Amino acid sequence: MPKKKVEIRWLREPEPHNYPAATSYLTLVYDEALVSAWLKKLRRAPLREFKAKDIFRASGLSLLGISNTHVEKDLRKIAARQELSPLLLVRDPTHGKVIIADGYHRLCATYAYDEDAVIPCKIV
Repeated sequence: MPKKKVEIRWLREPEPHNYPAATSYLTLVYDEALVSAWLKKLRRAPLREFKAKDIFRASGLSLLGISNTHVEKDLRKIAARQELSPLLLVRDPTHGKVIIADGYHRLCATYAYDEDAVIPCKIV
């Protein structure tokens, strides 16, 4: 189990490749026109901060184990004090959930260190 209360470092903005990743995921579930509108809004949205545990609760997703290769990669980044990219989130009022458009593995890795960790996110 990773050490708790490690300072988790974050970039000031999502990395450019996070937006196409979000588009790829979202278009599996939603209409392309809606996804395109969300992505335009996400690019302009300010960063907000939410606790890791609250994002999980709002999304309804399960926590991936630390043995997941993508989570392991992000755990190594945290241990090396490398900055992680903020999450991209979309509110789905129809289903009463928050969709993690990009950053699920980063969220799981962060939660492994500290469930109360504050995570920067763009949310629409």
